[in-house]
Formats: sequence, structure tokens, C-alpha cells
Amino acid sequence: MHPPMRAEDLLVVVTSVGTEDQAIDIAHALVRNRQAACVNLMPNVHSIYRWKGRICDDGEFLLFIKTRARELEAVRETIQKMNTYELPEVLAYRVHGASPAFASWIAKATERPKRRPRAKKPAPKRAAAAR
Repeated sequence: MHPPMRAEDLLVVVTSVGTEDQAIDIAHALVRNRQAACVNLMPNVHSIYRWKGRICDDGEFLLFIKTRARELEAVRETIQKMNTYELPEVLAYRVHGASPAFASWIAKATERPKRRPRAKKPAPKRAAAAR
């Protein structure tokens, strides 16, 4: 049984990437590593922004990453490692008003399995000493 999630424990992290392949790769890595419970990919985002003195107008994919506050740094590291942008966008928003069942699912999906203690290997039997 998980303790109830507090509102400040839940985040939606937003980032953008230039290609669908990159969006899928980042989403899979975040969920596989239990850094996120779910990642929604929004295609066909039209972004207009100023970069290095120029006005840019590009198509992008937006990722909405549902996670816990304690995972923010790990999520940020994964995005920065996998995103090809020079300055990857990482914006985190606190979630207010999540349904308790959905919040609990996020908690469960981002929980790391507990490591089981390794069983000790029996000591090798020594051959009887020759007399």
C-alpha cells in the first residue's frame, strides 16, 4: 500500500524535440527507467522563437512527462543527455487536483523495485588433507 500522494509530489515536465524518433526514444527511456509513469507525445507543434539573434520557425514534438518531484533531476539528466538541442527545454509544473487513483498510479509506476539481498554462496568444500 502506498501512502497518499501529496499535490506537491506530482509534476508534469514539458520538453520539446525536433524529431519523432527522438521523442519516442526519450519517452521510452524515461518510462523504462521508472523516471516517469507516462509520457504523452504531441506532434505537429509549431514553435516560433528567438535563437542567437534570429527568429526561428520550426516544427517540433512536445513531450508531457508525468512524474514525481523526486524524479525531476533524473528526468532533466535523461532529457539533456538524449536531446540533440544545444539548450533543451525542461519546464516542470506542479500538479494540483489530481485524482487520488491517478496519483497513486504515478507513485506505483515510478517506484523502483527493491533489491533483494544476494544469497550467500556456500563456501567451497575443501578436499581432505593428504596424510
